[in-house]
Amino acid sequence: MIIRLVMIAVTPTIALAIGIYLADRYDREPLPLLFRVFALGALSVIPVMFVERILLSINIFPGIFSIVYTAFIVAGLTEEFFKRSAVLYGAYNNKNFNEKLDGIVYSVFAALGFATVENIMYVVFRYTGNYYVGIMRGILSVPAHMLFGVTMGYYLSLSKYTQETGLKTYYYKRSLLMPVILHGLFNFILMARIPILMVFFIPYVIYLWINNLRKLNQYTRDSKDRYNRIEDEEK
Repeated sequence: MIIRLVMIAVTPTIALAIGIYLADRYDREPLPLLFRVFALGALSVIPVMFVERILLSINIFPGIFSIVYTAFIVAGLTEEFFKRSAVLYGAYNNKNFNEKLDGIVYSVFAALGFATVENIMYVVFRYTGNYYVGIMRGILSVPAHMLFGVTMGYYLSLSKYTQETGLKTYYYKRSLLMPVILHGLFNFILMARIPILMVFFIPYVIYLWINNLRKLNQYTRDSKDRYNRIEDEEK
C-alpha cells in the first residue's frame, strides 16, 4: 500500500519534469545539474517547515485576515523564497544557465523537488489510505507549483539577461513577488472556503496555465532562434 501511495505522490512530478525537459529541446540542461536543483528544492522543505511553524505561532490576525496571512506569508512567501534560493545557489551562476529558457527549466525543477516531498508528506503520511487526496493534489497542487516555477524562472531570466541595473533589480524582485502572489491567491481561494470565491477557482487555474504556457512558449521560441543563429554561424 505504501508503495502505491508513493507512486501516486511522485507520478505527477515525473510527468511534469519530463514535459519541461523535452520542451528544452534546443539546448538541454545537463541531467546532473537538473538533479542537483531538484534535490535542493526537495531539501528546501526542511527550512520551510521550520519557518512556517514560527510564522504560524505568531499569527495574531482574526478571521479572514488570518487566512490571508497564512496563504500569502506563511505558505506563499516562505515556500517561494526557499524554492528560488534553490535555483540561485544551485544553477543561477552556472555556465549552463546560458539562455532565458534555462531560468524556467531550473525553477520548475526546484519547484517539483519541493512539491514531490510535500506531496509524499500529504499522500503517504498525513492522509494515508485516502487516494482522493493524492489524485486531487496530482491534478492541482503539483502542477500549480510547476506553474509558479515558470513565473519565477521567467523573471529570473529577465533579471539575469537585462543589462540596465534598475531593470535587473526590478525583475529580480518580481521573480519572488509574482510567484508569491499567484501562490497566495491559489491557497487563499481554497482555504477561505467562501462559495463565491470557489466559483473563480477553476477559471484561475486555467489562467495560470494559459499565462505560464505563454511564458514558456516565448522562451522556447527564443531558444530556437538562438540555436538557429549558432547553427548559421557554424556553417
